[in-house]
Amino acid sequence: MAKRGSGPDFIEALARGLEVIQALGDAHDTMTMSELAEKTALARPTVRRILLTLEELGYVRTSKEGSALTPRVLELGVSYIQSQGLWDIARPHMEALVAHTHESSSIAQLDGSDIVYVARVAVPKIVALRVGIGTRFPAASTSLGKVLLADLGQEELDAVLAQPSRSGVVARREVDRAQLERELADTRAKGWCMTDQDLAVGIRSVAAPLRDATGRVVAALNVNAHAGQTSVDRLLEHHLPRLLATASSISEDYVRRNQLR
Repeated sequence: MAKRGSGPDFIEALARGLEVIQALGDAHDTMTMSELAEKTALARPTVRRILLTLEELGYVRTSKEGSALTPRVLELGVSYIQSQGLWDIARPHMEALVAHTHESSSIAQLDGSDIVYVARVAVPKIVALRVGIGTRFPAASTSLGKVLLADLGQEELDAVLAQPSRSGVVARREVDRAQLERELADTRAKGWCMTDQDLAVGIRSVAAPLRDATGRVVAALNVNAHAGQTSVDRLLEHHLPRLLATASSISEDYVRRNQLR
């Protein structure tokens, strides 16, 4: 349902437009006006005006089957990534990491109780879940998410975990709060985290933090492997040292770039 703001400056029309974009983004195919109206709880005339506006701006295409997003929507996400400066800084480091490990590598940030992928260098391997820029997963079930959650204070952690996941993914292994707290404490102590098929069968991953000049974790970097092809020993003995070195180099370059601004 479209968000309703409480402040006098809240622009409801903008909120409705973003709600339609999100609804279209959740669809695997086109959506009819009736489906969008039901999904967003907006009146059909309102949905129609929003779709016409988005189509004129180039964010939506409409056919007899319904409406769908166009690739131009990616510009909205790319603008965020570019504003952070992470991708330009991280890309050569990630490419070198992938060349060394022959495994995919991603960067993610927290959004509520989910992680969202903001950068990725992939290798062609069969994985259990499709991953791309903008993909969401429950943070508590991923190595990237645990690295990010481990940096939060208790009140902030409580607030984050109280939010329902918007990923639509049910983790293979769900832990209770006490177990999660122990795993986060272990992550803080080690400075990295490994998960072994916690999210889905076949997904094995190790992640490390990316930090700003104050030491705050701004994102997390991982090496993602298929459990049937890469053993835990291989992941920890061969991939982890290179991952930690790469995360350190990206953090140093990120701090240096921000200091020069």
